[in-house]
Amino acid sequence: MNPLGGSVGVLALQGDFARHSALLGSLGFEAVEVRTASELDACSGLVMPGGESTTIRKAIDRDGLAEPIKSFLDSGRPVLGTCAGMVLM
Repeated sequence: MNPLGGSVGVLALQGDFARHSALLGSLGFEAVEVRTASELDACSGLVMPGGESTTIRKAIDRDGLAEPIKSFLDSGRPVLGTCAGMVLM
């Protein structure tokens, strides 16, 4: 059972996002790989996985995700950052 009541987004720009998605699925969550602002908007929670923080930040800027991610963080919805994901948060 998903206590969030919706899908959990996994920022899928760089790093081991596929493993994070698979683990969430094995725990009963609907995991969505997030690459766009509209995909992020549909999520109840977000995981920002590790990788190389400079590369991820450049991809966030390239794809116009900086403001949508900031808004998501400010919304109070749960966010988990691992390794570089925590650095970026």
